[in-house]
Amino acid sequence: MENSDQTRMFSRMDNKALDVKETLFLVQAALAEKGYDPLEQIVGYLVSGDPSYITAHGDARQLIRKIDRDDLLEEIVASYIKGTVSNPEV
Repeated sequence: MENSDQTRMFSRMDNKALDVKETLFLVQAALAEKGYDPLEQIVGYLVSGDPSYITAHGDARQLIRKIDRDDLLEEIVASYIKGTVSNPEV
């Protein structure tokens, strides 16, 4: 193996959206399994920052806390905008 004095850049940006989407899917499923309204609970968490809006079932609370709330909001808005651009009648 060759040693190099150059620093290589590592970017998680490619996986960020996938991580957020997967996490939201898992959290939504856990909330629904416990009988909560996933939309209301996730909005409550995003607005307040209080993780008690998210069930501990299925490690959902742990999972969602691993992602910055700003990143969650960014991905949600980006997904919405992409959906409305491809379907402007929504």
